[in-house]
Amino acid sequence: MNIIWLGHGSFRIEIEDQVLLIDPWLKDNPMLDEAHHADAIKGATQILVTHGHFDHTADIADIASRTNAPVAGMVELMGWLESKGVQQTTGFNKGGTIRAGEVAITMVPASHSSSVEGENGPIYTGMETGFMISGEGHTIYHSGDTAIMADMDWMGDYHKPDIGILSAGGYFTMDMAQAAYAAKRYFDFKTVIPCHYRTFDALEQSAQTLIDGLPGVDVVEPQVMQPITV
Repeated sequence: MNIIWLGHGSFRIEIEDQVLLIDPWLKDNPMLDEAHHADAIKGATQILVTHGHFDHTADIADIASRTNAPVAGMVELMGWLESKGVQQTTGFNKGGTIRAGEVAITMVPASHSSSVEGENGPIYTGMETGFMISGEGHTIYHSGDTAIMADMDWMGDYHKPDIGILSAGGYFTMDMAQAAYAAKRYFDFKTVIPCHYRTFDALEQSAQTLIDGLPGVDVVEPQVMQPITV
């Protein structure tokens, strides 16, 4: 399995027979050089979207058209993407599980907000979410944009993810100290990968607090387009 950070909250995960793109943000992503755009989405078989904010949805219609990959996420958000021309969508909801080839993907709660900009202000796009992704003997928890929440208790106990991709930049989501607290209290991760940081000045620039807070856990500071092999 290869987990590849595309900067911010965006990931490419090569797992089983699938190439998953999670919240792929290309065009205005300050961390992803344009020279890497084609490689970032090459061979994509499934696109997953956690919520509606621009830094998670701005390029979805274009990427879906270029790759012919179907898009899955919250049902209201899929309806909005369909209105923007996305032809292959799967709208499901929290607790639901879909399959992409040999990979099982379960939608789980997050604590954030979810909207897109409309002509007359924000358009509600359903609830914010995360995903539990199972394949190759591993379960990955991609938190989406979230604060600490009590739901992490049952999520950790029920799904038992061994890999955590955690939003940890602060300001809009958990910061590094909060992510470390959540990981220790609610999960038993073997590997943790922070995201949604370093993109803007308002966000945390280092994961050292997360590393220090999780002794015995392999906390990997991702580098853009460099595979983390698990």
